Amino acid sequence: MKFLVTGGAGFLGINLVRYLQSRGHDVVSLDIVKFDYPDMNGKISIITGDIRNKETVEEAMKGIDVVVHTAAALPLYSSEEIFSTDIEGTKNLLEAAERNKVERFIHISSTAVYGIPDHHPLFEDDKLDGVGPYGKAKIQAEKECDNFRKKGLCVSIIRPKSFVGPERLGVFDLLYDWAYDGKGFPMIGSGNNRYQLLDVEDLCEAILLCATLAKNKVNDTFNIGAKEYTTMKEDYQAVLDSAGFGKKIIGLPEKPTIALLKILSAFRLSPLYKWVYETASKDSFVSIEKAERILGYSPKYSNKDALIRNYKWYKENKNNFKNTSGVSHRVPWKQGLLRVAKAFF
Repeated sequence: MKFLVTGGAGFLGINLVRYLQSRGHDVVSLDIVKFDYPDMNGKISIITGDIRNKETVEEAMKGIDVVVHTAAALPLYSSEEIFSTDIEGTKNLLEAAERNKVERFIHISSTAVYGIPDHHPLFEDDKLDGVGPYGKAKIQAEKECDNFRKKGLCVSIIRPKSFVGPERLGVFDLLYDWAYDGKGFPMIGSGNNRYQLLDVEDLCEAILLCATLAKNKVNDTFNIGAKEYTTMKEDYQAVLDSAGFGKKIIGLPEKPTIALLKILSAFRLSPLYKWVYETASKDSFVSIEKAERILGYSPKYSNKDALIRNYKWYKENKNNFKNTSGVSHRVPWKQGLLRVAKAFF
């Protein structure tokens, strides 16, 4: 099949591009940023452009069988960027997919659509309550998908938990950087909450299932996450154990820590945004039973496996990104005053 992967130069995008290409599929990457992966040179088609540009989207859609829409403006972007990219960009893609008679559209949403819930696990038919521009935009993007599903387009909506794996940095760079330098790692609260993650390879497998199974099965919404996870403290400790310095996860008082991070965030002295620091000490896990039952989804990696696999990639590639930073998942985030705090752990 011929796949269009939006956000193909991003963290999920490149993992998915490699995954599909290695299985014999033709792949077109559409991303606003430069596609800079030498291992894919000559193996895929690359379009550098913005999903908010209708002409670019229309051209990219020619001859496509399956669209996998991973492109999004993350919570660290401005509200305007988030809404225009995540809502209008999604609508542009859906319209072009319908015009070009694309067979399937797979939309990568987020479990952020559930907000901060009062129960766990979360199911696909639970109330949606987006926190902040990102959560609200993801809900609206899903509504656009639902509109086109009603028109007859086969649309799979995938709500993945936070996913890690090769090429993932962002907020996880803090954990890996501190572990690599032989430091303990602070955690908001006791760390006894359960926070489900997901390995990017398992997410790629779920996407391919939605691209290949019968349309009447996949024309639906699915939570995707790891099946095996313990407490946040135990899962993150696995990375410190892998680093080999004998360091430990250190719990910090929840309310004072959040209050401090709020102040640091307001003055842009910390990369942690509200969604991260206000949910880090809470339970966060979804039911994957529907995906298991309907798609045959069977994740290979536990939380610990996924974190350690990502950390091994980090160690092998650390010298390639030590002088880079930004606001995407593919680059380290500037630690601000947290880098100073690192000396005390």
